[in-house]
Amino acid sequence: MGCCNSSPSVEDPPQSAHQNHGGSDPQITKFSFSDLNTATEKFCVKNIVSENGGETSGIVYKGRLHNRGLIAVKRFMNMAWSDPNHFVEEAHRVGKLRHNSVVNLIGYCCDGNERLLVADFMPNDTLAKRLFLRKNQIMEWEMRLRVAYCIAQALDYCSGGGFTSYNNLSACSVLFDEDGDACLSCFGLMKEFKDDQRRTGSVNSESMIFRFGTLLVNLLSGKQIPPSHAPEMIHGKSVVELIDPNLKGKFSAEEATIIFKLASQCLQYEDIESQNTKDLVTTLETLHTKTNDSSYAMMEMSKQKEVSLNQLSTLGDACLQMDLTAIHKILVTAEDDKELVEFSFEEWLEEVKDIQDVRKRGDQAFLEKDFENAINCYSQLIESRRIMYPSVYARRCLCYLFRNQPDRALKDGMLAQQLSPDWPTAFYLQSVALSKLNMITDSADTFKEATLLEAKRQHHEEES
Repeated sequence: MGCCNSSPSVEDPPQSAHQNHGGSDPQITKFSFSDLNTATEKFCVKNIVSENGGETSGIVYKGRLHNRGLIAVKRFMNMAWSDPNHFVEEAHRVGKLRHNSVVNLIGYCCDGNERLLVADFMPNDTLAKRLFLRKNQIMEWEMRLRVAYCIAQALDYCSGGGFTSYNNLSACSVLFDEDGDACLSCFGLMKEFKDDQRRTGSVNSESMIFRFGTLLVNLLSGKQIPPSHAPEMIHGKSVVELIDPNLKGKFSAEEATIIFKLASQCLQYEDIESQNTKDLVTTLETLHTKTNDSSYAMMEMSKQKEVSLNQLSTLGDACLQMDLTAIHKILVTAEDDKELVEFSFEEWLEEVKDIQDVRKRGDQAFLEKDFENAINCYSQLIESRRIMYPSVYARRCLCYLFRNQPDRALKDGMLAQQLSPDWPTAFYLQSVALSKLNMITDSADTFKEATLLEAKRQHHEEES
C-alpha cells in the first residue's frame, strides 16, 4: 500500500501561485499518483521544466490541477527515499515553510515506489537560464543584487526553521515568480539523511554558505561555474577581472567589491564559522535600498512584451499563420547554424565523412518534401551522436509537423533550443507545435520569446 492514496479536496478554493500567509501552519495535500499523472499529461516530455540540472535526483514537470492552476511536480528516481515514513515526514516539515522568497511546497505523493513533490509553479524561468543562456538579454546589475538579497533572506529563514543545509544550491535552484522576484526552490530542502547523519548532526550550514558563495560568483561573472572551481575562479583576482564584461559601465564598483568580498568569505573552506546566513542578509541589506523598488524586478519582464507584429520576420509571419509550406521554403535555404557546422567539421573531419553523406541525403529528401525519408536520415544522424546540428532538429521538427506528429515536433524544437539557446527558429517551431497541441497560451508565450530574440539579434547586428 502506498502512503498517499487520497486526492486533493474538490472544495479547496482556487489559489494563485506563490501565496504566503501568516497564522497557523499551512495544510499540505496528499495527492494520488493518478492525480499527478493526469496533471502532467502522463509525465509528458513536453512538460519537463528541469532535468539533470541543479536537482539530479529527479525530473521536474509542469502540471495543471483544476482547482489550483499550474503546479511544479518533482518525480524522484525509483531508488530515492526508500523509507516512505521519512519522506512524508520531511515533506510535512518543508510544507510548513512560508516566506516570500521560498517557493511553497503544497503537496506530495508517496504511492508504492513513487515519490513526488508538488509546489507552486514559478512562471519566469530559473536564474541559470536568465543569467547564462539569454545572451541577448543581459541581467542588469540592480537585478543581480536583488537576487542575492532575496536568496540570502530565503536561506536565513530556512536556517531559522531548522533547515541548515540545501541540496545542490545553484542558479538552477533560483526561480522567478509572477512578479519577477527571485525565490528559492523548496525541492532542495528535502534531504534523505542517513541514520548516522541524523545521530551525529554531520550535515551543517557550511555547504550552504559555500554554495551561496558560488552563486555570488555566478552573479558577478555571468558565468556558470561549478562549485569546485569557484575558489580558484576568485582567488588572486580583482573584482574588475571577475565582473561580467556585459556590465561594463553599468555597475557600481563599490557594490561589486562588497559582493566580491562576501563571496570570498563564503568560499573559505577552513573557516566554517566565518559567515552565517544572518551575516549574508546584513551585508546584502546595505545594498538593497537601490533595488527595493519592484520596477527593477519587472524591468526585464516588460521587455518581453514590446515586440509588435509589424516587426515580424518572414519566418515569424509564416509561423504566426501556421503556414508549414512557407516555413519549409525558409528552412530549405536557412543557414542559421552555419558557423557551428563548420566548427564541427574542423573538429571531427576524419570521423564524419559518412555522416556528411547521411546529412546530404536527409537535406535532399527534405527539399523534395519526402518527409519520411528525411526523418529517417536525420534520426540516423542524431543517433550517431558525433555531430549535433540545431538545424537538423529544426528540419526534423517540421517533418513531424507535416506528418501531424506535434508532440515529436515539440521535442525536436526543444532539443534545437538546448543546442542553440538564442536561436529564434527553435522557439518559432515550438510555438507552432504547441499550437497544434492546443496549448495556446504556451504557444503565444514561446512566440513572444522568439520575436524578442529575433529583435535583439537584429539590433546587435545593426550596432556591429
